[in-house]
Amino acid sequence: MAPEDRTRLRHMLDSAHDARQFVAGRTRAELDTDRMLVLALMKSLEIIGEAAVHVSDDAKQAHADLPWAQMAGIRHRLVHAYYDINLDILWETVQRELPPLIEALERVIRREADA
Repeated sequence: MAPEDRTRLRHMLDSAHDARQFVAGRTRAELDTDRMLVLALMKSLEIIGEAAVHVSDDAKQAHADLPWAQMAGIRHRLVHAYYDINLDILWETVQRELPPLIEALERVIRREADA
């Protein structure tokens, strides 16, 4: 895997961890009143999606189990519809989609480090 791809995978993992830390001990209701939390989560997901967009096609094919299109899609939605974001979807994405993504990214990064 190209060094740039490794760097992007690391950025994706770091941003996913950031988002999970931002919601630790928080409730969904807080998302309605804490604009900083909303923006922090949006930015973390944007970084994940932006990095995913720039991972090489070869790396994407080698790790086809990662949800490349979904990561790029949520980034696109957050960037272009920034004032029309469904906070329920944002919350559910961070709560339900990021934990398995973190596990998958950690596996890929470990596998690539061992290669």
